[in-house]
Amino acid sequence: MTVFTYARVSTADQNTDMQEQALKAKYPDGVYREEKATGTNMKRPKLAIILEMINRGDKIVVWKLDRLARNMNDLCGIVETLKQKGASLEIIDQAIDTGTAAGKAFLQMLGVFAEFETNLRKERQMAGIAAAQAKGKHCGRKATLTTRQKDEIRHKKESGVNPTILSKEYNVSRATIYNALKEVIESPLKDA
Repeated sequence: MTVFTYARVSTADQNTDMQEQALKAKYPDGVYREEKATGTNMKRPKLAIILEMINRGDKIVVWKLDRLARNMNDLCGIVETLKQKGASLEIIDQAIDTGTAAGKAFLQMLGVFAEFETNLRKERQMAGIAAAQAKGKHCGRKATLTTRQKDEIRHKKESGVNPTILSKEYNVSRATIYNALKEVIESPLKDA
C-alpha cells in the first residue's frame, strides 16, 4: 500500500508548512507532494498525477478537506476516481477515512457544509461591496494610471510613440497602455 500525502495552497504568498508537518508526522514514509494552485479550477498537475498513479489499496491523505477540493462537484469527482481505483481518502483534521462506510457518509456531509459556507462567504462579500459602493467608496484595485497620464499617453501615441516604449516609460504593461488608449477613445462616446 502506498500513502500519497498532498498539500496545497491557493496563492504564491502562502506556504504549506503546517500541512507538511501534520502529514509527515502521521505518515513519515508517505509520498509527499505539494502545489500552489487554486482549488476552483482543475489545473492541479501534482494532484492529477497522484490520481493517475494511485492503485487498489493505496490512500491519499490531506490535512483538511478544503486543501483537496473547493466544491462538492470537485470532491465527488475525486472520491469517485479513488473509488473506481479501489483507493481511499483520509482527511487528518476531520479524522475521516473513506475506507469505512461512516467515513464516506461523513465526508459527503462535510462537503455539503463546506460548499454552503463558501456560498455564504461570497454572499457576505457581495453585500459588503454593495454597502461600500452605496456609501460612495471605490471597491477594487487602485487605478494604475491617472487621467492626466492617460491623456499624455494618447498625445504621445498620436505623435507616433510606440506602445512598447510607452509601457516602459510609465512602468506598466502594454495591455495597460492599450486599455488606456481604448478608454480615452471610448469616453467621448459615453458623454454624447
